Amino acid sequence: MIASFVMLVILSPFLLLLALAVKFDSKGPVFYRQVRVGRYNQDFKIFKFRTMVQNADQIGPAVTTGEDPRITRVGRFIRRLRLDEFSQLLNVLNGTMSLVGPRPEVRKYVDLYTPEQMATLLVRPGITAPSSIAFKDEDKLLDAADDPERVYVEQILPPKMELNLEYLEHISPLYDLSVIFQTAAAVFLSGGKENAQ
Repeated sequence: MIASFVMLVILSPFLLLLALAVKFDSKGPVFYRQVRVGRYNQDFKIFKFRTMVQNADQIGPAVTTGEDPRITRVGRFIRRLRLDEFSQLLNVLNGTMSLVGPRPEVRKYVDLYTPEQMATLLVRPGITAPSSIAFKDEDKLLDAADDPERVYVEQILPPKMELNLEYLEHISPLYDLSVIFQTAAAVFLSGGKENAQ
C-alpha cells in the first residue's frame, strides 16, 4: 500500500495526461470499473483506464481480442503498453489488490474453477503475475478464434491457473520483485517490437 501511494504520487502527472487522453478521445468515463473476484472469493471493482467504447461489456463478450472494434484509438495505444493497468494502483491502495498476485477474473470464470484452483483466492489478486507475462499476447491468440470465449475457457484459462498455483508455492517478497522486473521487461520489449513493425 505504501509502495502504491508513492508510485501514484510520482506518476500523477503522467496519469493525469492519460486520463485527459481517454476523456477527449471518446465519450464516457475515464475509468472502467468492472466487478472481479478477489481474496476470499469476494467481489470488488477493479480500476482500469477505459480503453473501449462506453458500455462495451453490454455489446460484446467478456474477453477482448486484439482487433476488437470496441477498442478506442487511444485505447489501442494504452492496451499495447499495458498503461490501463496503472490505475489499479488505486486498488492496491484500498487493499483489494496487491502489486503481484494471481490476476482477478470475472465471476463467470471463477465459477468454473476446480477446488484446487480456488486456492488462488486465498491471496490478494495482483496487477501482474507470472501468468500475465506468459499470456501477455492472449488477445492475439483470441483474434484467430471463431469462438474467443470458448478458446479462453478451454485453452487459456487452465494453463493460466496452473501458473497461478505455482506462484502460490513460490510466493515471497523477493520473487514478487523479480516478477515486477520481468513484467516491465516483457511490456517494453513487446512495445518495441510492435513499434518496429
